[in-house]
Amino acid sequence: MTNSIAEIDVTDLMLLTGTNTTENHPIIASRMKRAVTQRGAKLIVIDPRAIDMARYADLHLRPKPGTDVAWINGLMHVIIKEELYDKEYIDQRTEDFDKVKGLVDKYVPEYVEEITGIPEDKLIEAARLYAQAGRASIYYAMGITQHSNGTDNVKSLANLAMLCGNVGIEGGGINPLRGQNNVQGACDMGCLPNVYPGYQRVDDDSITTKFKNAWDKQVSKDVGLTIMDMFKGIDEGRVKALYIMGENPLISDPDLGHVEKTFENVEFLVVQDIFMTETAKMAHVVLPSTSFAEKEGTFTNTERRIQRVRKAVDAPGEAREDWQIIAELSRRMGYDMGFSSPREILNEIAELTPSYSGISFERIDKDGGLQWPCPTDTHPGTKFLHELMFVRGKGLFHAIEHTPAAELPDSEYPLILSTGRVLEQFHTGTMTRRSKGLNEIYPEAVIEINPADAEKHNISDSDKITVTSRRGSIQVTARITSRSPEGVVFIPFHFAEAAANRLTNAVLDPIAKIPEYKVCAVRVEK
Repeated sequence: MTNSIAEIDVTDLMLLTGTNTTENHPIIASRMKRAVTQRGAKLIVIDPRAIDMARYADLHLRPKPGTDVAWINGLMHVIIKEELYDKEYIDQRTEDFDKVKGLVDKYVPEYVEEITGIPEDKLIEAARLYAQAGRASIYYAMGITQHSNGTDNVKSLANLAMLCGNVGIEGGGINPLRGQNNVQGACDMGCLPNVYPGYQRVDDDSITTKFKNAWDKQVSKDVGLTIMDMFKGIDEGRVKALYIMGENPLISDPDLGHVEKTFENVEFLVVQDIFMTETAKMAHVVLPSTSFAEKEGTFTNTERRIQRVRKAVDAPGEAREDWQIIAELSRRMGYDMGFSSPREILNEIAELTPSYSGISFERIDKDGGLQWPCPTDTHPGTKFLHELMFVRGKGLFHAIEHTPAAELPDSEYPLILSTGRVLEQFHTGTMTRRSKGLNEIYPEAVIEINPADAEKHNISDSDKITVTSRRGSIQVTARITSRSPEGVVFIPFHFAEAAANRLTNAVLDPIAKIPEYKVCAVRVEK
């Protein structure tokens, strides 16, 4: 997030898109609802489904799945045409605005309605609401990123925010809501194939020299593989082993039938986790690790805040903390990292990672967490980013055309499937599906289907339904509801016995390499 969660309390308008905030980020959603009901903040929700947050919205637009670039370009068209954009901000702080201005000229409301289904008048109303707000903030999640053009979606949202001068101000910004605990921290610490901790590039000679000297070992300058590239490497015989920590790809990855075959072919599979997951059951070696309540260290949350994690209970059996397992493996393979505690690890992070340089256990304990960048031990942390200038100097506009999703409905597969989460279950269910109370509330996979589609396919509420895509079939229970629009069905992906990802398309965004979980073509049968 460029901004902080607490800035929800001062923003004048929130634009939510691709985020079912109530069910995926309920604490943040509560703060948003309070901003609307108690402070009068405006709220625009742009989502195909009638999610809970739509009940609080001044305006709810329901685009066809996979058409985000089109409606964002449409908003910008209206804002530019009506001269509601921040000319001074654009002149002083950005570049290449004219390229975007020229491109969006054709995205008139009528054209956008043809692509997205959003009525012309509603698009115009949304554009005016956003542009005329004093401080407008954008919040998004995987409904924006999990597309074959997800990078384009995010860049387009950045265009919109810069157009109205909403980046670098309190109560504004571009705010991705992270999907899992410490995802931000994992990225910060180099769990990406092209960077070391702090997003320092592996192909930068000065960076590799720094880490070589710090670790007294030669380090690679080669960019690594993304998850989907790893699987392709196994299929092609280039990747011989996988080491998986806290991930359950045999539920969470797309086109599961193909993933299962891939895992059968890997020569050596190690899984490090707290439970015997579907993926762990296929492993040659399982390393039992500890849960959040059984370890010491730090997590970094969605607003870039580094926070302490403290051990509350002892771990069962032979389970060890993740860092202990990794350090012991490293020692047995010939390199002693020399760590004896998470405190020492954080001290090394501060030495090698500029944005974390001012972070220590002592400061976190005193201040209740600090937000990076925090470059010195007296720096207070950074509440919001890009206040005076962007990291690259000037903010760069990107002229982006709408491109359709990789797989659209046809006569054989007439419906669009979108997948996601529900409040009562989490991700692959590794923890929540072991909770009796949660399973009583939400015990099985369902398919949300619009009443018009249900009638067309002779489906009644609670019927058992077979859902089929070009990749596989699953059986789920029908839930007839207008929450999903006509032509679109929704299935949560938490349930191994009815894994929605047997259906999803593994086509990737060419830059971020994220699969298109949110759009694929399916058919339904009673």
